[in-house]
Amino acid sequence: MPLNMKNILVAVKEVKGKATERKFSQSIDLAINLQNIDMKKPEGRIQERIELPHSVGKEMKVCVIATGEMAMKAKNAGASLVIERAELEGLVADKKKQKDIAKTYDLFIAEAPMMPLVGKSLGASLGPRGKMPTPVAPNADIEEQIKKHQNIVFMRMRGQPVIQCRVGGESMTDKEIAENVQAIVRRIEGKLKRGIKNFRTVYLKTSMGNSIKVAM
Repeated sequence: MPLNMKNILVAVKEVKGKATERKFSQSIDLAINLQNIDMKKPEGRIQERIELPHSVGKEMKVCVIATGEMAMKAKNAGASLVIERAELEGLVADKKKQKDIAKTYDLFIAEAPMMPLVGKSLGASLGPRGKMPTPVAPNADIEEQIKKHQNIVFMRMRGQPVIQCRVGGESMTDKEIAENVQAIVRRIEGKLKRGIKNFRTVYLKTSMGNSIKVAM
């Protein structure tokens, strides 16, 4: 049985209700603790990029790697960074800049024909962080792709059976946050041999607040 939406909403309301007022909008974070999984098998190496129904209340820094018309359209569409071919080629020998770009930007989109060069110039920095670009066709609507990426979160397990990520912000409605939580739970559940039975506990918290357990 999937995690009950009513229970998620109750937890979201409690998290927001108990949050101490700050001068900024706090994030709302999800933590899923798993059980009875073999960390050496694929289910113990979960690495997922999930498109949520709503943004997470944070402007995601999207880097677009493209040439010509797509590069121009990406700049006009408000991409945080646009890397064209000459600059990408220059990154091959600049490991420091590769790492800086990988750390600074949240998500990457690349014109599909440029992916081999992306692998050569940025693969070593993006790959371990799970940030390899989404390849798109040269005629793709890059503005739409950038908007779509504002709703994407990335999560992976780092040696422990725990998954953590941001699912929203205080300014979002309870329903929006709960729907984001549900989307993540469903994806992770589908990756596990026993589904929801591999979930030990699920918690929500604000960035500066205490954890609230979601009833299962």
